[in-house]
Amino acid sequence: MFRKKPNLNERLDALEDAARIGEPYLTDEHRERLERVATAGAERRALSAEHTVVGFFGATGSGKTSLFNAVVGEDLGKAAARRPTTSSPLAAIWHPDGSEELLDWLGVEDRRERQGEFAKNAGPLILLDLPDFDSVEASNRAVAERLAGQVDVLVWVSDPEKYADSVIHDQFIRPHANHSAVTLAVLNKSDLLAERDIDTVADSYAGLLRDDGLTNVQVVATSTLTGAGIDDLRGAIARVAKAHNAQTARIEADIVSVTERYTGAKGGGGVDKHAKRDLDAALTKAAGADRIAEITAAAYRKRLRQRTGWLLTSWITRFKPDPLRRLGLREEADELGVHRTSMPELDAASKAVANTGVRNYAAAVGEGLPHEWSAAVADRSEKISAALPAELDRAVARAKLPAEPSKGWSILTVFQWFALLAALIGVLWYLLVAFVPGVLTPVLGTDLVPDVEGWPLPTLLIMAGLLIGILIGLITAVFGGALGSGVKRRTRSAIQKEVASASETTVVEPLLAIREDYSRFAERIAVAAG
Repeated sequence: MFRKKPNLNERLDALEDAARIGEPYLTDEHRERLERVATAGAERRALSAEHTVVGFFGATGSGKTSLFNAVVGEDLGKAAARRPTTSSPLAAIWHPDGSEELLDWLGVEDRRERQGEFAKNAGPLILLDLPDFDSVEASNRAVAERLAGQVDVLVWVSDPEKYADSVIHDQFIRPHANHSAVTLAVLNKSDLLAERDIDTVADSYAGLLRDDGLTNVQVVATSTLTGAGIDDLRGAIARVAKAHNAQTARIEADIVSVTERYTGAKGGGGVDKHAKRDLDAALTKAAGADRIAEITAAAYRKRLRQRTGWLLTSWITRFKPDPLRRLGLREEADELGVHRTSMPELDAASKAVANTGVRNYAAAVGEGLPHEWSAAVADRSEKISAALPAELDRAVARAKLPAEPSKGWSILTVFQWFALLAALIGVLWYLLVAFVPGVLTPVLGTDLVPDVEGWPLPTLLIMAGLLIGILIGLITAVFGGALGSGVKRRTRSAIQKEVASASETTVVEPLLAIREDYSRFAERIAVAAG
């Protein structure tokens, strides 16, 4: 789909958004760089767009000020009754109307107006003579560093002795490697070289600048003593001023400089779905789902025996503690999430399983993210791991455990009572015949113990009652054992469901929030980068 390229104001807004989104993750230095470029760019855009600001930067002894005076056409230091301190920049201004606020923003107090034009069609122009950027005075260096981030065009002035100084290249030139379009390089004091060596040294200087990352930067060899190259430098400055795009090019270069380390980084989109599944499996294991499944099955068998076992013996099982309630587990789900079990705290092995699961998931979340965000994922996962045992305990408490036999088994309880009643009737029958036969005479006549196929009826009642009770108890015991595997399976499923829900809120959402922050950050960086 065609997307309109963002304008410079939109890019600056996006950069400011990126700095805000990245605040919890970026180092103070990197965040401040983003904010500084966004703020400085917006402030520069709000000031005079007509004036092109050119700053002369150089090391001590490079002849920068003499070169500045030669380009201006007058020694402005001598022209002033009093030059401010050496840390104060000096401005030569052509067409000063509208430059006041811009110079205030630049912090330049020493302002010298020039008559006429710097060059034909060059338009409003400000040249700045700046303190040496390698000065031993911290204030001088600070001014040079500040204005290196504010001027529209940078003129690097060096000389045959210091042009290869690694400190100058590493600390001052290389940080502005993306500013080729608004950079001019000068090899001053060329009179110190033999005529045949000037081009060789200039080419060497240009090669070092290319190594710094400055492409297509031509080195102008100058000499304030002989006047060589002064007109060439004036012409180069005039060409930049005539283009009237130095301000925009400078801001764009600043944006590229602070966004390049983030552009092209992966990390958007979702996380492999298998990562969540593996996390839930690890946490379910750590929560003791297998052990709880065994306990639930044992509780199911106990309760089934209590309900359907032989009534003469099943009452004994009531004196045994319920396996679930002994550990503070309940078959009812804890809907409010406030119940805690009485299960022992996770042992070292279970904690290791849980921590490994969280770390593996964190690794999947952090995959492709820049160091700042992947480190934040790792840090947050450690905090999550510390709180995980309590969360898993609550998840287990929330699980609805299938320990209670269904109501359908109650019909066997009824049969057990009928069987017991039949046996008791048989026993009572014999007792009455033995001790108070007269009670049965009105009902049975003279045959107080009738038989069926040669078996006394009371005996049949006793035998049937006992055998049916025992048989039902044995059958339900067998079925209880067989149904235990299903109870185990449903228990694991119930616990896994609650653990998956807990992991979503406790692990997944906090970690994915970091990844989503980076996605938003990357999107705004992409807009800022254009």
